[in-house]
Amino acid sequence: MIGAAIRVMDTEGLEAVTMRRIGRELGVEAMSLYNHVEDKGDLLVGMLEHLMGGLDLPADDEDWVGRLREMARSFRRLLAAHPHALGLFSEHHARPMTDPRALAPIEQALSILRSSGLETDDVIHAYCLFVGYVIGFTTNELAGFLSHRDDDAPGLADKLRALPTHEMPTLAAILPRMAERDVDADFEFGLDVILSGLQQRVGR
Repeated sequence: MIGAAIRVMDTEGLEAVTMRRIGRELGVEAMSLYNHVEDKGDLLVGMLEHLMGGLDLPADDEDWVGRLREMARSFRRLLAAHPHALGLFSEHHARPMTDPRALAPIEQALSILRSSGLETDDVIHAYCLFVGYVIGFTTNELAGFLSHRDDDAPGLADKLRALPTHEMPTLAAILPRMAERDVDADFEFGLDVILSGLQQRVGR
């Protein structure tokens, strides 16, 4: 049932996930689904738990910085594979996850941050920062904010030449490079900045 709901979400969007639609996907009456979940909210949390339970966790053979980096990359890959899953995280706050497999990535992330030597309050701040960074970056990436479409390329040069360089010299100089940049490199740059800041925080 959860797998069917995720398939519908991936192909049709989160708003398409209804009891009736999942029933059609499984070839059963919608009412029969209530033998497995309390309501739609319970179903959405179950979907999030299933996805989080499949998150790749880093091995223990790296230092805490490397392990955090791998967790961030894994989380980004998960969100990229299921673009419509971002809306599930609001359900997590309304109805906390309880599946130990789904909670394992959170436990590991907090454990890694704690083992770095950060104070407890800084562990919490750092965890929220990492989650917010990956979700925010991936949201912009999936929306196309961080890249341009290939079919825009022919007119891009003309648009850049039309910029009033005397009024916006920095924008005119930087925009061509931005159009050519590597989004993966952008993501890694952000991780480097965050991790470097945390390392300095540990050293205080």
